[in-house]
Amino acid sequence: MKNKVVAAILALFAGSIGIHRFYLGESGAGLIYLFFFWTGIPAVIAFFECIIYLTMSDKVFDAKYNGGLPAAPVQVSFGAASRPAESTKDKANALGELKKLYEADIITAEEYEEKRRKIFDSI
Repeated sequence: MKNKVVAAILALFAGSIGIHRFYLGESGAGLIYLFFFWTGIPAVIAFFECIIYLTMSDKVFDAKYNGGLPAAPVQVSFGAASRPAESTKDKANALGELKKLYEADIITAEEYEEKRRKIFDSI
């Protein structure tokens, strides 16, 4: 799952070569940035994209870059039990949001099934 803060940091520090676009799964745009990095134009655009990512709501970012699923929080663990159990309520909410995206024709049936399976596999 892609994180908007990571995307913003990549846009700010390596945006001139399009690293943030590759991270977000937009390799075509990333190649354009890489091809024109010597002009400085991609660096200016990436700076504004950094600001856009940081001001974009989590729901909009997730709908655009994560297929409607919320990004997983970054977890740091120091013990054997490193993965806290997700609550059933959170998974039910994620399934509900996924269903809404499918019904609104934002995602295809194949994407819906793939993401639904991922949610059920994590149970």
